[in-house]
Amino acid sequence: MARWCYRHRLVVLLLWVGALFGLGFSASTAGTDYANVFSLPDTDSKKAYDLMEKAFPASAGDTDTVVWKVDEGSVRDQDVRSRIQPVLDEIAGMKGVGGVTGPYPADAAGAAQISGDGRIAYAQITFTEQANAVPKELVQDVVDTARGAGQDGLEVEVGGQAIQRVQEPPTGLAEMVGLAAAAVVLFLAFGSLYAMLLPLAVAVFGVGMGLFSTQLLSHVTDIPDLAPLLSSLIGLGVGIDYALFIVTRHRKGVLRGLDPEESTVVALNTSGRAVLFAGGTVCIALAGMLVTNLRFLDGVVIGTSLTVVLSVLAATTLLPALLGFLGARVLSRKQRRVLAATGPEPERSSGPAARWSVGVQRRPRTIAALALVVMAVLALPVLSLRLGATDQGNDDASTTTRKAYDLLAEGFGPGFNGPLQVVVDGGDATALTAGIKDTPGVARVAALPPASGVTVIQVVPTTSPQSAETDTLIDRLRDDVIPEAGAQAHVGGVTAVSKDFATVTGDRLPLFIATIIGLGFLLLLVAFRSLVVPLTAAVMNLVAAAASFGVLVAVFQWGWGLDLLGLGKEGPINAFLPVIMLSLLFGLSMDYQVFLVSRMHEEWVHTRDNARAVRVGLAETSRVINSAALIMVCVFLAFVLSGDSGAAMAGVGLAAAVALDAFILRTALVPAAMHLLGDSNWWLPGWLEKRLPHLAVEPKEEAAPATAAAGEGPASVVHGFVRNTAGEPVEDATVTLMSQGGRELDRVTSLADGSYILSVPAPGTYLLATTAAPPLLKRARRLTVAGEPLVYDVELEEAAEVS
Repeated sequence: MARWCYRHRLVVLLLWVGALFGLGFSASTAGTDYANVFSLPDTDSKKAYDLMEKAFPASAGDTDTVVWKVDEGSVRDQDVRSRIQPVLDEIAGMKGVGGVTGPYPADAAGAAQISGDGRIAYAQITFTEQANAVPKELVQDVVDTARGAGQDGLEVEVGGQAIQRVQEPPTGLAEMVGLAAAAVVLFLAFGSLYAMLLPLAVAVFGVGMGLFSTQLLSHVTDIPDLAPLLSSLIGLGVGIDYALFIVTRHRKGVLRGLDPEESTVVALNTSGRAVLFAGGTVCIALAGMLVTNLRFLDGVVIGTSLTVVLSVLAATTLLPALLGFLGARVLSRKQRRVLAATGPEPERSSGPAARWSVGVQRRPRTIAALALVVMAVLALPVLSLRLGATDQGNDDASTTTRKAYDLLAEGFGPGFNGPLQVVVDGGDATALTAGIKDTPGVARVAALPPASGVTVIQVVPTTSPQSAETDTLIDRLRDDVIPEAGAQAHVGGVTAVSKDFATVTGDRLPLFIATIIGLGFLLLLVAFRSLVVPLTAAVMNLVAAAASFGVLVAVFQWGWGLDLLGLGKEGPINAFLPVIMLSLLFGLSMDYQVFLVSRMHEEWVHTRDNARAVRVGLAETSRVINSAALIMVCVFLAFVLSGDSGAAMAGVGLAAAVALDAFILRTALVPAAMHLLGDSNWWLPGWLEKRLPHLAVEPKEEAAPATAAAGEGPASVVHGFVRNTAGEPVEDATVTLMSQGGRELDRVTSLADGSYILSVPAPGTYLLATTAAPPLLKRARRLTVAGEPLVYDVELEEAAEVS
């Protein structure tokens, strides 16, 4: 596949471009139909909602609020009324506004919309569409008109779901910032503009097609508006990272003497396999959300999984085509000149990564202990984790929605922003209303006129919607007050729904964690033929999850650094976030585990030396893993700019998780633990080995044969002459024998007569790369060696000067 894509690169590129523009045109024509469906079967709030929907069909449109406050006097004063009422009338006349209900005239109904001290009042605006469907131009007109009434001594603010949409930064800002940050990291890692652009192109194609496909699917199934944000977040991260792993392996192959086509094939046959496996683990981890049976998350699974699949497809088909267009220009100019002047570089690890790897081997106990202490300290805040829901009270203090929220809380009490609805369909509603009035934690109670045998009692708590005291009040109403009144009633409303959602999520979280940990364990068990490697990965995933949630609690629940990040006010952690974040975290953690351990496993298969396998694997992969993690951290943190509190929370949490996982766990704790465990890392009972299916992450290669007896020599040899096109011998040409996975097996330089001889460890298929000083061209060919020596002559052509 890789070779076909490389050779037919123009066809592959045109197919991808056509698919992207075709999906984009279809999606823009169809529009969006995202739906936030919270389905909580068998919960009290769901029963209340069903009764309300039957007896009091909800209005079709979204209801938002205009709030105003006077510094002196009363909102009933004529000068205030004469300024506010015309504005309300103007808003009511706008196309798309169904009606406006205000406090004027201050009759019995209007008086309820004026605070007790007369300084704060509000009016309700009902749009003809739901919040997501209200045109932003209309919403902006409402905001500008309402706030235009403000003056010295009169503050006017606007709140609600539709209003919140116009406060969001421009669509795509977070993605653009993330791509820009990733571009900087890639350029520093590669030193080449062309190589930098490759992962970005793959990510753009994968995410673009994923978002367009998700948009089209929103017309046939329920997909929440959070899904495209999370899809772009995870898609950018994995798309760039997967391409980074493949391009890094490709560049290494070119530097070691392979021609670009052969190097591309080797890269896809090694890192490309790992990408396929890693993408599969991410999708499996995402699909684990389905076991929670929370319908809201089904659309998230669809959108994110589809984007990951398309990103993997782009990395394994589009990327080889793009590598074909670049050829040797995937290297920097300096690297191309050095390669032409000195020949291919030897297969050795050097630099900080190699020194760190040696340090971990020498002091595994010390490094493991330090890493565990750091992770344990960061995980401590998770003990105070409280799930709930964010609202406009968590918006930044400078936004009009936050100001409106605070004004309503000031004038009508903290609980006004999250009233409860006690829905009665049997028993004495009057007695229940009286009992609720006498309940501690209740500020106001009002029973609405019954309809179809159903009575709704509006209950305003004394505490805010996000406080633990409000949760306690809901439990008290359900467990004590309603049974004592002998009524058949259910407690509903947004606050009650949020509480039930958090409870259901918390109850199902253990099953969810067990599912994705178990699936990940089985995948790694099959891939690496070991019980200890997947067990270590599972433990490390739990450690990373605890530490990352500790950071999340410290920032968003305790408020550490919220002002610095401009993320508003502290509050509970969104109830849906643990499920989404753990899915993404376990998937991404498995990516790094696969890339790290697959290189270790490759070395172990050839040498059966655990210390060498761990040292070499860490030295050769830690740099690219850290670069990939740094890119993900930049992409995830960029989503702080998305304007969506859920996406911002997920971005910070995932950035912390990836940073801790890559920089502490995978480059310190995991290799240290593997050094301490020794050969037991690769232990697998014989009976289990026979029953497991074979799933190779790296290409199948023959293990190194047992050491031959003295004087027996290698299993076979390849020998011949290196000549130019005129038939003259080429002296000092570098001839390298490599495995199909690009692993160097032997290297020699040709003699004065152009002759060479290479040792072959065992019969099989190998790569033979030959490079000579300019103006001769390097050549790479596949050879099949049997038990007898193979004669193979190499002819080198003159090449153009490297620029």
